[in-house]
Amino acid sequence: MTSSTLASEGGAGIEENVEGVGGVESDDDLWVQSTPRRSTTHRTDALRSVNIALDVLECFATDTQLGVSDVARRLDIAKSTAHRMLTVLTARGFTEQVPSTGKYRLGIHVYELGQLAQDRNRLRHQALPSLRYLSETTGLAVNFAVPEGPDVVFLERFTTPDLEDTLGRTGRRLPAHVTSSGKVIAAFNPTLDRARRAAGFPPRVSRTVRSEADWDRELAFARRHGYATSESESFNDVSTVAVAIRNIGGIAVASLSLMGPTARIHSDVPRLAQLLTAESRRLGRMP
Repeated sequence: MTSSTLASEGGAGIEENVEGVGGVESDDDLWVQSTPRRSTTHRTDALRSVNIALDVLECFATDTQLGVSDVARRLDIAKSTAHRMLTVLTARGFTEQVPSTGKYRLGIHVYELGQLAQDRNRLRHQALPSLRYLSETTGLAVNFAVPEGPDVVFLERFTTPDLEDTLGRTGRRLPAHVTSSGKVIAAFNPTLDRARRAAGFPPRVSRTVRSEADWDRELAFARRHGYATSESESFNDVSTVAVAIRNIGGIAVASLSLMGPTARIHSDVPRLAQLLTAESRRLGRMP
């Protein structure tokens, strides 16, 4: 066992199990599917069809294009069922068929609905000035995240050229235990903490939290210092610093984080945490 910290001023000190790294090779080689699969037991065939259709849509969270056989294999359903679901989804604009490949991808209607959900999130609107300020002040990528199940979803992100490709491949949902945002929200949100413990701590890259003991240390650090860090936990050679946005009752409802190459973040954690804290406190006071 070896351990290292993001910053000498008090990184959380995740233990890196060198013997256990094994198959963890790169961001592309391993994707943690954190959200539990839905129950396959339904009262009616209609409900089962709805659930399969939703599962088909979720397949596209990690792949740009998929064929009928790809979807059938992934969901362990008949090809005829996969084809029928994709036909219905395409007719409604949720998926579309790519003429050059014959495969399917997400349709424009998914974007429309997602944009509506994003635009109607009041806290995201309130956070936008803070995100712009932090982006301009630091030159780093800035994230605004909220908890959902055992994960965090990044509702808004101001990225940087050096991270555009990395972030563009991953979507907006990540398991809470692989992000500083997830750690700091869970430290002040028992619901997220319980959900993450129940889902477990599967590895993503070399330094991902892998045990409940690691998770306990991370949350204790966040409660003690008011911020959380990650180093090569969601992406290799990328580090983040996050603070929670808490409501009047002290429960974390969202987070602000700064993200960049570890070499840039490493020596600047205290200053970055102070900048994030000032903005999070302003947002926490808003109605």
